[in-house]
Amino acid sequence: MTDTSRSRPAVEARGLHRRYGPSGPAGFEAVRGLDLDVAPGELFALLGTNGAGKTSTLEVLEGLAAPSGGEVRVLGLDPLRERAALRPRIGVMLQEGGFPGELTVAETGRCWAGLTTGARAVDEALDLVGLLPRRAVRVKQLSGGERRRLDLATALLGRPEVLFLDEPSTGLDPEARAAVWRLIRQLRADGTTVVLTTHYLEEAEELADRLAIMHHGRVVTGGTVAEVLAAHPARISFELPERTGPHASLDLPVLPGARPELDGRRVLLRTPDLQGTLTELLGWAARHRVELARLDARSASLEEAFLAVAASGGPAPAAAPARPETAGRAA
Repeated sequence: MTDTSRSRPAVEARGLHRRYGPSGPAGFEAVRGLDLDVAPGELFALLGTNGAGKTSTLEVLEGLAAPSGGEVRVLGLDPLRERAALRPRIGVMLQEGGFPGELTVAETGRCWAGLTTGARAVDEALDLVGLLPRRAVRVKQLSGGERRRLDLATALLGRPEVLFLDEPSTGLDPEARAAVWRLIRQLRADGTTVVLTTHYLEEAEELADRLAIMHHGRVVTGGTVAEVLAAHPARISFELPERTGPHASLDLPVLPGARPELDGRRVLLRTPDLQGTLTELLGWAARHRVELARLDARSASLEEAFLAVAASGGPAPAAAPARPETAGRAA
């Protein structure tokens, strides 16, 4: 018998809108018709410029706010109307936990565990995030990164099926960030569905199965990292030797699909086929015994894709939603 529960999205939104204030110019529409599917056991990253609507979207999915329009489902339940049934099955890490500063780390964990159905042992949760040695320290004495790890520990107390992480690495030093990444990977490997927002593009590139980039309340592009980067050309740069003179462009090979940009002896090639173009270029250099100094070849980066979205100016056109299979199922 087929397990149909695995074929349904763990998190889904259809035509999601979230508006602040009244209708008309006096209000602000933070989310403008967002569609989203996240598969069970998937790690999905929601990226975007400041004010793009990421946190506003997450708050609706978490059941902390009502949508102004559209529908959302988490594990098949309405996160607001069926919150009592859903809350024991999800974990939420907000941008700021706001725990009382006079409580110790352990006391904070126990308070939160008392509100959590089937909570794991507090020390177990603290150990997962590397805070067990700090269990007797007051919250107000923790560093910013330690407070973020405490936020994560409380989100993990209930062994969530779906985990929402809003900027989980903010304030963490590189060592702590790497440890949190390992933990998130392990949670995903154990079957937890993870939805996170982040400003660290490397974090999304390292962790996400799929991602979507929002701008002005809409998803502009999405999919796997490879699918997102495929829309942006790779780059090959090098310097021609002095003997090519000021007319270096005449000495360059014809490389189909590659756009050369020259700055003196410095050459930049943009190409949709990095391997093919680089093979042709190196073959030409070998045949002509040309040394390509400072040769550098790299695929497009997620940062380039993100900056292209940020530079696009106004909101993404509503008439051109991305297809689910190529845009992280988020249009």
